[in-house]
Amino acid sequence: MTSDHGFTCACCGAHHPELPMNYTAYAPAVWDPAFADADDCLLSPDQCVIRGQHYFVKGLIEIPVIGSDEPFSWGVWVSLSRESFSRAADLWDKPGREEEEPYFGWLTTELPIYPTTTLNLKTRVHTRPVGERPFVELEPTDHPLAVEQRTGVTLDRVREIATAVLHSGGGEQG
Repeated sequence: MTSDHGFTCACCGAHHPELPMNYTAYAPAVWDPAFADADDCLLSPDQCVIRGQHYFVKGLIEIPVIGSDEPFSWGVWVSLSRESFSRAADLWDKPGREEEEPYFGWLTTELPIYPTTTLNLKTRVHTRPVGERPFVELEPTDHPLAVEQRTGVTLDRVREIATAVLHSGGGEQG
């Protein structure tokens, strides 16, 4: 989060001293709280398994902010094949894992501030060094989120996102 760019919310008029530069989804869109006690389900801050058949990792969609060294990011969940998830899990704590080829995945986080759904956008998940979340690269389509990832956004757009998220309950900071 950056502290040098407070903003006044266009929706409610309240002044916020800090402009959030990231939001994160708690769980994949298909997660149900009833899964929490199931033996074949897992939800950790980084990985998710549902019914022993669906596999997800959490990563970051980073969007360059024009005129800033700090990117804006969405913490999102991506579904992986069983094989890719297993490989990623095997390498999770191993130095050098960032040398791994990217994994294909489907975005499983709905970002409702976009005019069309973000669910099931094609991605490539790039592993980073131990302790860093993977980088999620969207397929270069004309979807507004993919366009923003390629071309960047202004601080005014980050303020628009903050206003939309704050008044929708659509994401956690962090």
